[in-house]
Amino acid sequence: MNIKISSLIKSLIASYVITLLILILLSFLLLKLHLNESIISIGITLSYVISCFTGGYIAGKMSSSRRFLCGLLLGAIYFVLLTLISLAINKGVQSDAVHFITVMAMCSLSGMLGGMLTNKR
Repeated sequence: MNIKISSLIKSLIASYVITLLILILLSFLLLKLHLNESIISIGITLSYVISCFTGGYIAGKMSSSRRFLCGLLLGAIYFVLLTLISLAINKGVQSDAVHFITVMAMCSLSGMLGGMLTNKR
């Protein structure tokens, strides 16, 4: 796995910027359309998947080999940072273990898929 730390950080920043933009859009839609909780939950889940996929794709583009591992690593780091931020804000874990593992799998696997679909030439 030949990826530089700076490339991984750039990919993570891109992932979090995408997350921020999606969450701002979701907030606007919630304000204007009065969406219910299940739609918001789906939107948040999609923001994780889209952000990790895009970050994995960017990390894969910057890597010379084993791009799927770079994407997987990006998704895992994205999830860890997301968890740490959530712990700092909420002062504890507010979800069950199944939800925790599901989100971890979604972040890691979507990042890996983004890295796998990188077509470096």
